[in-house]
Amino acid sequence: MHLHIVGICGTFMGSLALLARELGYEVTGSDANVYPPMSTQLQQAGIKLMSGYAADNLRPRPDQVIIGNALSRGNPEVEAILDAGLPYISGAQWLAEHVLPGRRVVAVAGTHGKTTTASMCAWLLESAGLKPGFLIGGVPRNFGISARLGEVDGPFVVEADEYDTAFFDKRSKFVHYRPEVAVLGNLEFDHADIFPDLAAIERQFHHLVRTVPSRGRLLVAADEPALERVLEQGVWTPVEHFGSSDKGCWRLELERDDASRFRVAHRDGDGREEQVVIDWSLSGDYNARNALAALAVAHFYGISLDNGAEALSRFETPRRRQEVRGEVAGIQVIDDFAHHPTAIAATLGGLSGSSRPGRLLAVIEPRSNTMRLGTLRERLAASVENADAVWWYQPEGMDWSLDGVVATSPVPARCLGTIDTLVADIVAEARPEDRIVVMSNGGFGGIHELLLSALEEKHG
Repeated sequence: MHLHIVGICGTFMGSLALLARELGYEVTGSDANVYPPMSTQLQQAGIKLMSGYAADNLRPRPDQVIIGNALSRGNPEVEAILDAGLPYISGAQWLAEHVLPGRRVVAVAGTHGKTTTASMCAWLLESAGLKPGFLIGGVPRNFGISARLGEVDGPFVVEADEYDTAFFDKRSKFVHYRPEVAVLGNLEFDHADIFPDLAAIERQFHHLVRTVPSRGRLLVAADEPALERVLEQGVWTPVEHFGSSDKGCWRLELERDDASRFRVAHRDGDGREEQVVIDWSLSGDYNARNALAALAVAHFYGISLDNGAEALSRFETPRRRQEVRGEVAGIQVIDDFAHHPTAIAATLGGLSGSSRPGRLLAVIEPRSNTMRLGTLRERLAASVENADAVWWYQPEGMDWSLDGVVATSPVPARCLGTIDTLVADIVAEARPEDRIVVMSNGGFGGIHELLLSALEEKHG
């Protein structure tokens, strides 16, 4: 069966392509923007990629088309699909119908941290020999791929996104997944292009809550007012809270300020408590909370805290999550997916807490739809307070200026409008022991390799 995927290079759609290939489908796909790591994965899997959207991409005629949620009416390939009467489906629905039946679904939801938490969950399950399937919006380095089927009747970890499903299905994608376990990691306003306010997102999260069976589990971050409002709308599943407060039955306590070592305590329904210490290579208290959620998931599937702690000591962050892309003359270039003020602040806070000497230089592309709309612009300046200096990139097509963010910045800041001038300015400033952390939810014009090349040229 020939399956064609429109918008194939998105992390979700590209992962679907890998699952379809594993199921035996002939898979082709098209996209306007092709960049690693997803393009590399697809090419290695032998999937034919077509650049740009056109009616010709549908020849030979596919048996079914998956249309990505970034595509809308007016797109030439979408119009050709409709005119030809081709059978089409959303990615989330295809996953629900062709992969998830019979599997024990773990859905990881939240505004931030989904990719890392889902990767941790899959790794803990894998380390325990459960051979999980997964679909993750990034490439977990412990696996080297973003998706696989796993055991037919085993756990399947899916990064559960609240963004809408397709131009013809405006429900959040995660309502299709019907999980046995749902992780609600945090919730704040985002996706201003489709949600009018936080209450609208809370309603979608409650739609997810409604789908979790009573034999399952809701693992919910403590001290998150928006998540508590979600639960107040009705709960039919056992709830376990996790966090730093005494409210939850899963609690963490930092033993190092950078969260590279922390203690986890779990209290069961009878009041008995067990503890374990996590010593790992990651930093940042947000990563410790992600790990706490993953330990709770693993515990539901019968994995002990000791075994979970040992697996976390071998956990590697997913690609594009504080990933060191290279080092030249003692200057590190780090890639991170942060693109929301909260995520930017968390990334910089985690990196600044490390013991490594040198300055932390932030380079940020406000690329997401929410950022392009300027919905959260008043929070951007404060989000970089843990950097020593920041460079903002003013992308084309953004109809508001970053000059105001620069003017109110708590640290030295500049705004530049081309990749070349941005790279030149950063390289002129950087010195040995500095860390340059690049934050964007896109390819950012290949800036990571451009920085490394320019540093090589400068320092020889």
